[in-house]
Amino acid sequence: MRGLVIAAPGSGAGKTTLTLALLRALKSAGVRVASAKSGPDYIDPKFHEAASGRPCVNLDAWGMRPEAIRGLASRFGQDAECLLVEGAMGLFDGAADGSGSAADLAAILSLPVVLVIDCAKQAQSVAALVRGFRDHRADITIAGLILNRIGSPRHEAMLRTALAPLGIPVLGALPRDSALSLPERHLGLVQAEEHADLGAFLETASAICARHIDLDALRALSAPVAAAPAPSLLPPPGQRIAIASDIAFAFCYPHLLEGWRAAGAELTVFSPLADEAPDAGADAVYLPGGYPELHTGKLAAATTFLEGLRAAAARGALVYGECGGYMTLGQGLTDADGTRHAMAGLLPLETSFAARKLHLGYRVLTPFGPTPFAGPLAAHEFHYASTTQEGAAERLFSAQDATGAALADMGLRAGTVMGSFAHVICGR
Repeated sequence: MRGLVIAAPGSGAGKTTLTLALLRALKSAGVRVASAKSGPDYIDPKFHEAASGRPCVNLDAWGMRPEAIRGLASRFGQDAECLLVEGAMGLFDGAADGSGSAADLAAILSLPVVLVIDCAKQAQSVAALVRGFRDHRADITIAGLILNRIGSPRHEAMLRTALAPLGIPVLGALPRDSALSLPERHLGLVQAEEHADLGAFLETASAICARHIDLDALRALSAPVAAAPAPSLLPPPGQRIAIASDIAFAFCYPHLLEGWRAAGAELTVFSPLADEAPDAGADAVYLPGGYPELHTGKLAAATTFLEGLRAAAARGALVYGECGGYMTLGQGLTDADGTRHAMAGLLPLETSFAARKLHLGYRVLTPFGPTPFAGPLAAHEFHYASTTQEGAAERLFSAQDATGAALADMGLRAGTVMGSFAHVICGR
């Protein structure tokens, strides 16, 4: 397998849409293509999966050890000819401590970078920008360029003339096109499952990509992805694990699920929105994050689901919730309109979206007492919910940010029911 990193000088350059178009175009051309996403993103990997037809793995250069990153790239890319790794934010942007960037990921995997540049508001200045990115780090190779949002053939010619002295191949230039856009939501893109015309969008984007980008030249710039053993990142939280899975609870890392299966755990899924209860034989129930705030009324009325959670807790099964799952385990969740909806009532917790406040960043978590995972843990927090009330319960984690600065303790525990707003990535 050979690979490339698709990155950009900053967010909003169009690298996600372009990555999706490349994945579908390569697949349509008969190439066995796999993908990965830099960082803790939950949304983009599902779009990758729709475009390529195979699971996309998160590779996190802040939270994961280099050997784990190499092992996951090798494992999720097995039997593929080409691996496309989509960066996050700008190429050199990372956590608060400066680490964890797409450039770090490219260095760990020894992969060249294709830089996607939004050229909508520049011409000759593009050369200075590319020169700076080329020379910023000696361990990173900018192997090719894709010019995006070109206004006209004249605009493209000006850009190519300015870039020619740098000697970096221009693989293609994409025109401004409203067909190359996806709807957005406060935490990122609308989920792949909610995009009514995703198949048509991918075909359109793929066709535009194939017309304007030299796919053979792109593949020729790729470098070998070294084979590496599959890593062991986190032990399974039980032998038989029931996992909530639908558009309200979709933020679950593929590397965790695959690792749990590899360790011998049996995984079953259930849909809270379909009012399904977790497997009655499960010794662990996992509620991942997602968008429960968009479905509060339906969840509050899902009596089979809520009673199933309470029955699992009553029989002593582990019930663990992250972010949206954590809020669902609380007593009540208030939606953006200010309406409170009763939740499972297994943790003394009230949360609200009526007064939005952004909580964002990497976290290092150290458990207080027994939890499903031994610490320290690498995790990520990204939500707008506020905690409006907490009752008497044990705290779950002490927490630090990416710089090592102490934060307030996180999460709650009541018997075998526990959770927090943090999404656990792996052991630190």
